[in-house]
Amino acid sequence: MTSTDSAQKAPAKDPWDLPDVSGLVVGVLGGTGPQGKGLAYRLARAGQKVIIGSRAAERAEAAAGELGHGVEGADNAECARRSDLVIVAVPWDGHGKTLEALREELTGKLVVDCVNPLGFDKKGAYALKPEEGSAAEQAAALLPDSRVTAAFHHLSAVLLQDPEIEEIDTDVMVLGEERADVELVQALAGRIPGMRGVFAGRLRNAHQVESLVANLISVNRRYKAHAGLRVTDV
Repeated sequence: MTSTDSAQKAPAKDPWDLPDVSGLVVGVLGGTGPQGKGLAYRLARAGQKVIIGSRAAERAEAAAGELGHGVEGADNAECARRSDLVIVAVPWDGHGKTLEALREELTGKLVVDCVNPLGFDKKGAYALKPEEGSAAEQAAALLPDSRVTAAFHHLSAVLLQDPEIEEIDTDVMVLGEERADVELVQALAGRIPGMRGVFAGRLRNAHQVESLVANLISVNRRYKAHAGLRVTDV
């Protein structure tokens, strides 16, 4: 490479130079459950326009009324249609059927899967391995015309919903195939005070991120805590 070539080479992009996502409408499927409701509350409190979805519009509207901050409620299909970015926070046992039914409404949308496939027995929580590899990869298989990412797996619903807590001290692992999509989700995570989105690989690496929740549940039970994650040296 000549010195001229070197001089013309564009400087490396700053990985913390993230886009402005304040104008995006965020939909939360499963927004009446603890995790979805907590995420909706935090994002709306940070100034994001949020619509929560449920199978029954009435349930979503009632939950939205409890949350305030301009949150709206709708059935899942309307929530998906009206949103720019859609967070999937439904129970694992309804994950596949929900996404399959919303394939058309989610076409062209940025989808953020935060579902953790877990089982429970007398020994506690343990990770399940979906046929596709992970919940996020199942979402990508079911939504070929959507842009699927994975994030928000390791957040405590208790902390998210507590209005007395100003900051959520945690990092959010974000996975996806396209850098631009991942950066949008990182930026969205960064809207919540105390939170930071960190790129953690492509969707093929989602299984271990989803599975780690089983370990955090064990931590929480032993130490009576609401454990999160911090990534050091980045």
